[in-house]
Amino acid sequence: KKLSELKEGDRAIIRSFEKEEILLKLMEMGCIPGESIIVEKQSSTKGPISIFISGYTLSLRLDEAETIVVELTI
Repeated sequence: KKLSELKEGDRAIIRSFEKEEILLKLMEMGCIPGESIIVEKQSSTKGPISIFISGYTLSLRLDEAETIVVELTI
């Protein structure tokens, strides 16, 4: 699944990225394969998505979230 497809409260692990162009930017923000995330807020109007990762909240544009491949966890 893509991060952009998750709903509020979903937990997942980052597995990979679909676009190399944004890879470094995402990794600098803490989005590293193997890292656990929790979706805090998901806008219903194609707005940003907020996730909790590495002890802080990170907001991503929807186009950025669409490039992150995740695996849902329990």
